[in-house]
Amino acid sequence: MVSDNENIMKTGTTTMGIFCKDGIVLAADKRATAGYLIAHKKTEKIHRITDQIAVTMAGTASDAQLLVKLAQSELRLKKIRTGKDVTVKEAANLVGRMVYSNIRKMSMIPGVSHFVLGGVDNNGFHLYDIFADGTISEVDDFISSGSGSVMAYGVLETLYNKNITVTEAIQLAAKGLNAALQRDIASGDGIQIITITKQGIKTAVEKELKTKVEV
Repeated sequence: MVSDNENIMKTGTTTMGIFCKDGIVLAADKRATAGYLIAHKKTEKIHRITDQIAVTMAGTASDAQLLVKLAQSELRLKKIRTGKDVTVKEAANLVGRMVYSNIRKMSMIPGVSHFVLGGVDNNGFHLYDIFADGTISEVDDFISSGSGSVMAYGVLETLYNKNITVTEAIQLAAKGLNAALQRDIASGDGIQIITITKQGIKTAVEKELKTKVEV
């Protein structure tokens, strides 16, 4: 007998966050899968939720995308109501509550979503792992999620150091993504790397990878 879990189309990805002495680096691949089908090759997996805070997303695409939009709206409303910028911790708590509630709803398709959230506020730089069950953990080095994280972690564990700069972390993120793209069939088609510094959020790398074979 085939269980319900075995009937669900599996998805995969590779995302990561790196804590630096002068900022945060977030990175992700650009492939979206549905089982063995590559559903999309230009998927945006890193999203700004405020001018100073961004998240990477992994899991069920529809749930993750909806939660990102809800978080963007709620945080915008909070700023309008209070007249103050939202702290990174407040944003992480909000997304964590949304993830917690979402995965516990009865549904034909499990609403699995995993976010890596990074940002800067008056208290400095912060990086959070928001796990698929709603657990929130602050990270002071690095975090990776998705099916390619096993390969990415090998690179991060070997090359990360506490004094890493944003510039160095961009190169480290690219190496970690490359390791995942080489071995994880659910990751691929391109990479996106952003930086979060006191100057705001900027795209450091946005690259599509050529997969078509010419003969």
